[in-house]
Amino acid sequence: MPANLTPMYLKAEEGFRQAKTVAEKIAALEEMSATIPKHKGTEKMRADIRRRLAKLREAGEKAKGRSGIDAFYVEKHGAGQFVLIGTPNCGKSALVGALTKAHVTVAPYPFSTHGPVPGMMNYEDVQVQLVDMPPVTAEGFVPGMIGAVRNADGLIICIDLAADVLQEMDICLGLLDARGLVPPGRPAPEGGAAKRMLIVGTKLDVPGAAENFQALRELYRDVPMLATSAEKGDHLGEIPRMCFRMLDVVRIYSKEPGKPPDKDRPFVLPRGSTVLDLAAAIHKDMATSLKRARIWGANTYEGAPAPRDHVLSDRDIVELHV
Repeated sequence: MPANLTPMYLKAEEGFRQAKTVAEKIAALEEMSATIPKHKGTEKMRADIRRRLAKLREAGEKAKGRSGIDAFYVEKHGAGQFVLIGTPNCGKSALVGALTKAHVTVAPYPFSTHGPVPGMMNYEDVQVQLVDMPPVTAEGFVPGMIGAVRNADGLIICIDLAADVLQEMDICLGLLDARGLVPPGRPAPEGGAAKRMLIVGTKLDVPGAAENFQALRELYRDVPMLATSAEKGDHLGEIPRMCFRMLDVVRIYSKEPGKPPDKDRPFVLPRGSTVLDLAAAIHKDMATSLKRARIWGANTYEGAPAPRDHVLSDRDIVELHV
């Protein structure tokens, strides 16, 4: 059966042939795995990619640990992870610095960010992780960076409203499109994927920025968009709310019998999760030993019995009995 390999896969395969470091080889293999067509004709090829990936990862971990083989890997924390991408001096680092306590480097010269810089952004009673990344250019991503972009729950595309906004959008969306990553609602190519995206126009305080943002909004109506100023603080509070809404998750508070609910650290689950999913999230054994549950929430009466397949709503309080 023919493999019918896509141009994206062939490009990733060529990247693997040219890779010189372990990190570059792993990034290329991950790209090959993500873009190879999934059918019977590619079964052996996919198995070979998985074998080579496992071998490289194992060798790298024995030699240096994970940080030594994947400089762009950032472990996920909080309700979800958003990676920031943008051209040099677009204001990514200033945005992360304003929204989190991350120690970013904000400088008036390009490429001041050399690797991933994670920080936690507060939204009500949960946190969302932001990861600042090195800038992109028309030539492409920094080698190894695309794996982190693919792995993220969402992307924040930062556009400098004091620059040529259409050119910046063409660069960012063009690079993503070349890798098969498209906004939700647009058809993804074979081997590609729809990716949550938020466009953030930066430097709103600069003269002419508001007009540039309006032009941008007219052309890209199908992607969520916001204009901000990290220096003045304009509309920064909207970013956590929009990111949380895009994650499409719910916050669930657990409650022990006879005790008040724990509202300090809610469980964050995908929307559509059930009582049984909550039990499994608390402990893997609880899902099998769960006998019954009670629920307090907007869509039910106080302390109502809830079956295992009851779909949870945001901010429900659940009492599990095992």
